[in-house]
Amino acid sequence: MTKTFRKLGGNEMSRLSVGEYTRKDKHPVAVLLHNIRSMYNVGSVFRTADAARIERVIISGYTATPPRREIDKTALGAQESVQWEYYADPKDILGELKVSGVTICGLEITENSRPYNDIRKDDFPLCLILGNEVDGIDGDVLELCDHVFEIPQFGTKHSLNVSVAAGIALYEMVKTYRNQ
Repeated sequence: MTKTFRKLGGNEMSRLSVGEYTRKDKHPVAVLLHNIRSMYNVGSVFRTADAARIERVIISGYTATPPRREIDKTALGAQESVQWEYYADPKDILGELKVSGVTICGLEITENSRPYNDIRKDDFPLCLILGNEVDGIDGDVLELCDHVFEIPQFGTKHSLNVSVAAGIALYEMVKTYRNQ
């Protein structure tokens, strides 16, 4: 017997309106974008944050904030549904998060990093820090991390595009949280 796979139209996908999305419970994950150069990467992370229904996007340093045409192009409206905020210095919000019981996690290749799929129940709620596309997470910000997660690299390159890495890590975090 041959299966058929009919592509669903937009009205068949049970998508939430922005209002419905706002009222839905979110997964206890925030993502902090620090010194991200590409506005297209920022928009892409917004789109992934919406799809994964994480709590919020925190923007810091010279990372661009909405509204910007370049962000809008890849976010496709997610910048309107996902709660976001801006801090010039990420240490301001990271300190507040730590005090409130949020685990601070970097996504970086470091000594003593854990595999990205080694998320544990007691890591939640958490904030995932994503750093600059070339230089990664600043050392003074990395020092504030409770854990650092690493996505293994099996080829000749030592990194992934920051928005691709965000998608991999955020969906692993959501999967772990939902399977508790």
